[in-house]
Amino acid sequence: MCMPTKKSARSVQQGKGRPRAFDRSEALHSALTVFWQQGYEPASVAELCKAMQINPPSLYASFGNKASLFLEALHHYEHTYWDEPAKRFLAEPDIYSAVENFFNEAAKILLSPETPCGCMVVLAAVNISETEKEIIESVRELRLATKKMFADRLRQAITEGQIPADTDVPALAGALNTLLEGLSIQARDGLFQSELKAFASYAVRMLPPRITIKHE
Repeated sequence: MCMPTKKSARSVQQGKGRPRAFDRSEALHSALTVFWQQGYEPASVAELCKAMQINPPSLYASFGNKASLFLEALHHYEHTYWDEPAKRFLAEPDIYSAVENFFNEAAKILLSPETPCGCMVVLAAVNISETEKEIIESVRELRLATKKMFADRLRQAITEGQIPADTDVPALAGALNTLLEGLSIQARDGLFQSELKAFASYAVRMLPPRITIKHE
């Protein structure tokens, strides 16, 4: 079972009436853990404040409200865990290695002992009230951004002659994105790293056969 190991935000001693000082990054990570484990709706302000070691007035003063805190924690999550793997995916010159390496990294991230299991974008943002339009749209944009990342890299592979020109890029990008989101659900079910990596290995098999250059 994956459990968070990062400490909650550090508080410092303060004089009477002075606001509590805290490390914003650590506070966000603590809030992230609560949202990740419980989801947006069930996570209460009281639980968030306890994890972040601040009081409600400080939360509202620093982050606006619960929705704003969630959105900031969501982007903190993306930056902390996925920015570097995405850069490596886009920089890898071979599309087959790029997909294989990215999904192997994803399997490690989704079952990292430093975090709750699964992807926050997939798991923490489910069952959100329709009234939370900003959150719903932000989560949708993040999912679409990942799908676009796959599509952009596939089009580059076509341009470079690595995969056929008639490859259905939108469908293949959608399939890769669906596999990535599915791995998150599987991670939450308590799979071993080896099992998740075995599932991830199918990502490369979704790609069309490598184009071979015939020499006359």
